[in-house]
Formats: sequence, C-alpha cells, structure tokens
Amino acid sequence: MSVPSSPDQTLMFAEAAEAPAAVARQAEACRAPLAALVAALRATPPRAVVTLARGSSDNAATVGRYLIETHLRLLTSSAAPSVASVYEAAPDYAGTLMIAISQSGRSPDLLSAAETAKAGGATLAAMVNDAASPLAALADTFLPLMAGPERSVAATKSFIASVAGLIRLVAEWAGDGDLRAAMDALPALLGRAWALDWSPALPLLKDAGNLYVVARGHGFGVAQEIALKIKETCGFHAEAFSAAEVRHGPMAIVGRGFPVLLLGQDDESRDSVAGLAGEFAARGAVVMSAGLGDAPGLVLPTIDAHPAIQPLLQAQSFYRLANALAVARGRDPDHPPHLAKVTETL
Repeated sequence: MSVPSSPDQTLMFAEAAEAPAAVARQAEACRAPLAALVAALRATPPRAVVTLARGSSDNAATVGRYLIETHLRLLTSSAAPSVASVYEAAPDYAGTLMIAISQSGRSPDLLSAAETAKAGGATLAAMVNDAASPLAALADTFLPLMAGPERSVAATKSFIASVAGLIRLVAEWAGDGDLRAAMDALPALLGRAWALDWSPALPLLKDAGNLYVVARGHGFGVAQEIALKIKETCGFHAEAFSAAEVRHGPMAIVGRGFPVLLLGQDDESRDSVAGLAGEFAARGAVVMSAGLGDAPGLVLPTIDAHPAIQPLLQAQSFYRLANALAVARGRDPDHPPHLAKVTETL
C-alpha cells in the first residue's frame, strides 16, 4: 500500500473540500423536483416514512430519521434491504414515502428493496449521486445529490450532500423558515468548518486501538459516520453510541487511556451528552469534544449555527482530521484494504 506523502495530496482531502460547492449545486438542481414532491406530500400525507440505504448513506438516513420525526412528527423507519433481496418478502408499503439514498444507485439489494416498496404502494424518492443509475430511473422523484465524481473509496462530499438533501426536504416540507435560512448559509459554513483546526486530536489518536464516538438526536448519525470513517481510513476500531445507550453495557470497558469523542448540538440533547464528559474523564478516558462548550479534555473548535446543521459541520471538520490521521498512521485513505467504491451487496 502506497502512503501519500502529505495529507493534502489525497483524493479524500480534495473531495471533502468540494462539499460546499456540491451543496450549492444541489440547492439549484433540486429546486423544481423538491417543490413538486413537497406539494404532493402535503396534498396526500404519507402514513410513515421509510429510509433505504447502506454504509455512509445509511448514516445520513439516521440523521434524516431524527429530523423527520422531530420536525414533521412522522414515524420513520429504516428498511432492511435483505427482507426483499434475500427473504423475498414484501412488507405493506401502502401510503408510505420511501427515501432511498445511494452514491452509486447500483447496489442490487437496494434496487430489489426499492422495487418491492414501489410494488407495495410506496412513493419512491431517490437521493442519488449518479443520475444515470438504475435507482434514479426507478424513482418517482429523483433528487440529485450533485456531489460530482467521488473516486476515493471513503465517501465524504456525498455524505455531506445526502444529509443536506434530507435537511432541505424537511425544511421545505415543514415550511420552516429558520431551517431554510440555515440551508442557504450551509455552503459558506461548510467552507469555514473545513478550515477549522482539529489537528490537536492527532497525537491522541495516532496510536489508538479503539474509539467511542458519542452523540444524541440527529447528531447520532454523524457519530456513526465518524466511527465508520475511522475504521475505513485509519484502520482501528471505532463505535458510535447514543449518549443514553453508552451508559448501559458499553461504559464498562472505558478506562484509563480509552479515547472518547463527544459531539453536541444546541438543542434539547446537548446536556445529556455534556454530562458524560466528566464521567469519562473521571475514569481516566482521553476525552475529546465538539459542540459542548467548556468540557473536560480536548475541546475541538466548532461553528455556531442552527442546531440542525451543527453535526454536519462537525462531520466536515472531522473529515480533514481523519484524512490526516490515516496518513499519520501510514495508511492511504483513498484505498482502504478489502474495500471497493461500489459495494454490490445482494
């Protein structure tokens, strides 16, 4: 495996830096199809929302689930693609909205699940980066991610674009003016988030073998994404937990020197995450935090913004750190071992 000579020489670095432009392109490209979709959803509200995704796209779907349920009060669930592709079962999708999210739009299990959902009565909206993909063609409404070509195996700008697309959908569907304004500001804020310096975390993670990433609410999907990227690009074990769930069994293995990254946003969930910082520090854990103010341990810089987009800004800052950390650990973040860009699960 060839290791890049510098972190800024990787595809991951270049592609993550393109996220602000991708989100700006998406706003224009999705304007008309999103308006038509929202009009239809308001005229005939779905009884539930179902997300369909794998990998980073599924982490984006987790963010969307929390936002849909809190802003629109609609029950939202994640579809298990194997129900259709392996078990050949067909749940009752009548009256539901399925949101399928994919970078490639070509994975056989996602296509099978999407076809089954449509046949069962679902309205299919697809957020896909490849406009020529079978999933985009299958959709009742195609919402292009507009991330552009992404050659690094580690998805970055396509994750940012997926979450942005979901937030945009929620903002328009709910008619939330504050959230619309936040989305208008998002490209510029992503640029600022990319420039933030999270490098003080490098020496704390360079030789790490484990990491807990803890968040709550819609920040949990970003915690999942961070844990996934640590495994993919940096080659050590990381796991995401809700601030409520980590207090159960997982807390038992946290001791001296165990690294923990806590993420918070300025909403009702913040205090429950912040309260864990002292508990982890008391156990001798290596505590890092973003968005929690004056917490024990290393405080990483963040940007004040609407709480719906704060976790996404943290993801953008993290991508720069993960890329540098991978190189510091002697790994090529663009070509993780045993992985391919398009994973064709059945």
